[in-house]
Amino acid sequence: MDFLYNLLLVLHLVGWAIVLGGYIATIRQPGVYRGTFHGAATALVTGVLMVGLAESVDSLDKDPSMVKIGIKLVIALVVTVLALVAKKRGDAVAPAVKHTIGGLTLVNVVIAVFV
Repeated sequence: MDFLYNLLLVLHLVGWAIVLGGYIATIRQPGVYRGTFHGAATALVTGVLMVGLAESVDSLDKDPSMVKIGIKLVIALVVTVLALVAKKRGDAVAPAVKHTIGGLTLVNVVIAVFV
């Protein structure tokens, strides 16, 4: 189970890296990076699976804070929905939506590391 948890963690980090890296790489261009929605969805799904594993498998010795997980889940849902909306609109997406995606992604990473 440790291998599965660590694999999910790697995929989770790669998902957020796609979102944040895509935002930084296209910050001056209209629209969002093509892979933003897929990165956010990957991070969301793998995060939920990691929490499920951590809660159900005692041998992992994980005890996630549900307050922290709840806040991160809400942020991940908002980022994923905004990324889906931005994907549908293409280059017509408002800059505020793009910057909200980047900002919330950064907030989510900061919460993961410091809280």
